[in-house]
Amino acid sequence: MIENLNGYHEIVNFSERPMFRLYHNTEAEDYPPHWHSNPEIIMPLVGGYTIDLGSNAFDLKEGDIIFISSGTIHHLMAPPVGERLIFQPDYSLLTALPELSSAMTMLSPSTVITKEKDPELQPVIESLMLEIEKEYFGKTPLSGANIYSMLIEMIVAVGRKYSASTDSFDVSRDKQVEYTEKFMSVCEYINDHFAEDLNLDEISEMSGFSKFHFTRLFKQFTGRTFYRYVNMKRIENAEKLLVDPTTSVTEVAIHSGYSSLPAFVRMFKQIKGCTPTEFRKMRAR
Repeated sequence: MIENLNGYHEIVNFSERPMFRLYHNTEAEDYPPHWHSNPEIIMPLVGGYTIDLGSNAFDLKEGDIIFISSGTIHHLMAPPVGERLIFQPDYSLLTALPELSSAMTMLSPSTVITKEKDPELQPVIESLMLEIEKEYFGKTPLSGANIYSMLIEMIVAVGRKYSASTDSFDVSRDKQVEYTEKFMSVCEYINDHFAEDLNLDEISEMSGFSKFHFTRLFKQFTGRTFYRYVNMKRIENAEKLLVDPTTSVTEVAIHSGYSSLPAFVRMFKQIKGCTPTEFRKMRAR
C-alpha cells in the first residue's frame, strides 16, 4: 500500500484521482512507522486493525474510525485476514476553509470514533466512508466534488462532537450558538496569526469576554488552554518548515512565533516527544 517511502516520509500518490487517495486494503501485512503531509482516516470493514502512534496504540474493531492528523508518525498492523478503508485527502483541501483547519487542529493528533463511545456519530461517519468508497471507484460525474462535500460533512460532524462542546456552555441555546461562532472565529484568528505575539489579555478583550471567562470558555470549546492551542499551531507550522534541510532550526523557531530557541525546543519536545533536530533526522532517514 505504501508506494513511495523515503525514510519515515510517505509521499502519497494522488495520480489515480486528484486530491484524494482511497485504498480498499485487504493485505495481511504491517506497515512500518511513517508519516505524510496529509491526514488519514481508517475504518476496518472485516476484522480489526492496530494503529500505533508511539505514545498511544489503538486496536480498532469493525466499524471503528480513526482520524490521524498530518505529520503524525504511525505504525499500522494488520490481522491475518481482514479488510479496511484507508482514506487520504490532500491537506490543502482542509486549509481552504479556516473552520476545517481549526477542527483538524482540535482533533490532533488522533481521534477515534466507536459504536460504544459515539452511538449517534459512528453510524454517520461509517455511512459517509462507504459512500466515499462508492464515489471513488465509480464513474459518476462530479464524483470528486461529492467526495469533498462528504469529507467536509465528516469533519463537521466529528468537530462538532469533539471540538465544539456547546452543551458545556452554561447559557441559553441562542447563546450557545453565539459562543460557538465567536470561539470558532477566535480559533481562525489564531490560525492566521500564530507566529505573532498573541496575548491572552488582548485576545480575550477582542472576543468581548473577561480574561477569566474567556480562559474557561476557550478550554470548554477546544479541550485545550489558550496557550496550548497557540503552541500546537506553532509546532504544526514548525513541522512543515523542518522538512526543508536548508532552513535552520533557529529560522524555523522565528517563523513559527518563537523569539527564544530554548523555548521553541522545549515546547517542541513537549508536544512531539522529540527535539526539532531529532524530528528532522527521523524524516531524513
